Amino acid sequence: MTQQKRDRTSVHQNSYYALLGLHPSASPIEIRRAYRELSKRYHPDTTDLPKANATAKFQQLNEAYATLSSPERRSQYDLKIGYSRVAVIQVPVDLNRPASNPTWQSRSAYLDPTDRPLSSGEIFALFLLLLTFVCCVILAITVALTRGNTFQPTTSLQPPIVVQQIVKLPNL
Repeated sequence: MTQQKRDRTSVHQNSYYALLGLHPSASPIEIRRAYRELSKRYHPDTTDLPKANATAKFQQLNEAYATLSSPERRSQYDLKIGYSRVAVIQVPVDLNRPASNPTWQSRSAYLDPTDRPLSSGEIFALFLLLLTFVCCVILAITVALTRGNTFQPTTSLQPPIVVQQIVKLPNL
């Protein structure tokens, strides 16, 4: 029995979860956060490690994330390493509501709308976009008012009609 337990912990230590520094029960959001942090650390263009080591480590991270971010591939991988997600009976929050998945939940780890709030840099960028739009509107109004064409009726582009009178002079 202790041998089986030791084998399972060694499997977990050499797994994709261990590579990302996570427990096999980690949520898709935790997996994505760990991948982002480690990919920044081990990306060949941004790391201080030798390029060959960084590339190998980064490829391992990509392979681990590709497997763990897909629900189908993750469940197959969990079975392969011997990790079982035994359902624990929990009291439902609302007994009158049917136990179904929320409408926002999708099968992809990328599309969670509650992933994170906007960062301060993103908020600042949105503020700059709004400020630029307001300045453009003010500039357009100012140019229209200073040109003076705003309140004057438009004139036609046709040349004015010249009326000539022909006066007949008596013959001398």
